Amino acid sequence: MAKTNTIKSILGFFKAVLQRRLPFLSQDSSLEAIYNYVPIKDLYATSGQPNERQFDLIKQAGFTTVINLAPTSVLENSVVEEAAILERLGMEYVHIPVDFKNPTDEDFAQFVGVLNERDGQQVWVHCAANMRVSAFTYRYREQILQHDPGTARLDLEKIWEPFGVWVDFIKNQQAH
Repeated sequence: MAKTNTIKSILGFFKAVLQRRLPFLSQDSSLEAIYNYVPIKDLYATSGQPNERQFDLIKQAGFTTVINLAPTSVLENSVVEEAAILERLGMEYVHIPVDFKNPTDEDFAQFVGVLNERDGQQVWVHCAANMRVSAFTYRYREQILQHDPGTARLDLEKIWEPFGVWVDFIKNQQAH
């Protein structure tokens, strides 16, 4: 199932790229329509890259902060003006650009710090496809919050089955 979700996430990423370039394809009238949306109960919501219109939906849903783990580039399907869009909406923007080929413990420590500073606030966390975010969320829930590993793993596998450096990144949490 997780491998199937990995393929769906990768294909969905390309669909999201097309929808950003061809807005008439987009159906974004709810949070659930945001690419790879996964709410993490009592914590925050996660997704792939929201488009400009979807940030307004996120604001209307009561979210006050958006954390972006993707680098800003065309390859990441990023919204170049994301910080300015969120500022206009009166939302806080935090950017932690995580290299997909090299996620680091420093990236994770910064992520944990940002979340800890916003405890009790409604936070939306995204990257290009919710692959980085789901791995960071899994590790955060396991290492910091000490959540049930099975439940945290199910949420991770809704998006993908980590491979390569991401397997090591997730396992690294056991060393702490």
